[in-house]
Amino acid sequence: MPVQSLPLRDSAFHRRLLQQYLLLLKKYPILTKSVTSGILSALGNLLSQTLERRKNIKDGSSKKDVDLLGPARFAIYGLCVTGPLSHYFYQLLELLLPSTVPYCTLKRLLLDRLVFAPAFLLLFFFVMNALEGRTFSAFQGKVRAGYWPALKMNWKVWTPFQFININYVPVEFRVLFANLVALFWYAYLASVRK
Repeated sequence: MPVQSLPLRDSAFHRRLLQQYLLLLKKYPILTKSVTSGILSALGNLLSQTLERRKNIKDGSSKKDVDLLGPARFAIYGLCVTGPLSHYFYQLLELLLPSTVPYCTLKRLLLDRLVFAPAFLLLFFFVMNALEGRTFSAFQGKVRAGYWPALKMNWKVWTPFQFININYVPVEFRVLFANLVALFWYAYLASVRK
């Protein structure tokens, strides 16, 4: 006698969740993008800590407890900086370089990679330093030690994603797309800043 299989996931639930997200995105675009950025940034930090903890266990090092302030700092950064700033940057790109401008795909990418990315990364170092309660000299030391390697890695990792994002992803979903990539990027950044 055949056994009736049950679906593993309730697709109606996922559709309702997506519809609710789209509704919030339409009604409150900046707030929705900011909250999403905060959540995904915190998850990126947790991912970083989990990977580091597994590596330490594998290497025989002492287990380090999860630092709950790390995800909190990343959530604040995502909520207050990444979400709003990214929203306005992608809007500005559309105004400055609409698809009717010759070579707009290349110009958008160059503006993102050569202007926005370096400034945004420096802002990340500065805000995280402030949220950690460290001095300006500590910030300068972190920048000297980690900024250039992080920027080079940013250019390597983000360039293909940003090319797709700023040229093919609808503007209202660009922050979400970048946040999904950033989930893993923040894991990398958390390890570089140590």
